[in-house]
Amino acid sequence: MGKVVRSQRKGKGSVFKAHTTGRKGPVAMKQYDYAERHGYVKGVVKDIVHDSGRGAPVAKIQFKDGYQFKRINTLLAAPEGLYSGQFIFSGKKATLAIGNILPVAMIPEGTVICNIEEKVGDCGKMCRASGDYAIIVSQDTDKGITRIRLPSGSKKTINNQCRAMIGLIAGGGRTDKPILKAGRAYHKYRVKRNEWPKVRGVAMNPVDHPNGGGNQQHMGKPGTVRRDRPAGSKAGQIAARRTGRVRGSLRTDDV
Repeated sequence: MGKVVRSQRKGKGSVFKAHTTGRKGPVAMKQYDYAERHGYVKGVVKDIVHDSGRGAPVAKIQFKDGYQFKRINTLLAAPEGLYSGQFIFSGKKATLAIGNILPVAMIPEGTVICNIEEKVGDCGKMCRASGDYAIIVSQDTDKGITRIRLPSGSKKTINNQCRAMIGLIAGGGRTDKPILKAGRAYHKYRVKRNEWPKVRGVAMNPVDHPNGGGNQQHMGKPGTVRRDRPAGSKAGQIAARRTGRVRGSLRTDDV
């Protein structure tokens, strides 16, 4: 009977929950309303701030409410080139300019977009990390769908009424700078969640991990494990279709 391994303990939550202190709030577009579906609404960028645990800067954008005497404050991952005091327009009839939000049906092929909705009205779920963007590959107005190429290189088909922001997220090239010292890694992960430092399984004792023990640090068995193994022995590459380095070129056909 071994110990409960780290991956099992992470599932429980406890000390492995996200560190939300210092977060500015949920990053999302405003609710999709009649004005946006048929015309446009005007907002102003009040400020661009740092959000704890996020690599991209966050823009505080204020819209007027079209139905009540109040203002709507939203937070959005800021695209490159956005500045405080800038007016942004959101809706079907908004112009094609950096920071504006339009349904993807109104955006021409080859345009760089970010903060993309996965389903209509979900307020933006894709391409929100620093330096991220997607490209519109093709439009099919008859079927009401748009094909986009995501940062991973994979292509995805979405409803053409999903909204997206023009431009690419600011803060690109963040990972190009080497971390160099443990202190920087400590501060990077301190504001995210409890995931650093990470002890290797082979460095543990047999009671702590399936790969632990032995007079030299070695696994002693394949790193791939079946999908239906018990949770305590599920360590390594779970149900891997293939392992090793990806060799050969990625397909980049635009179909």
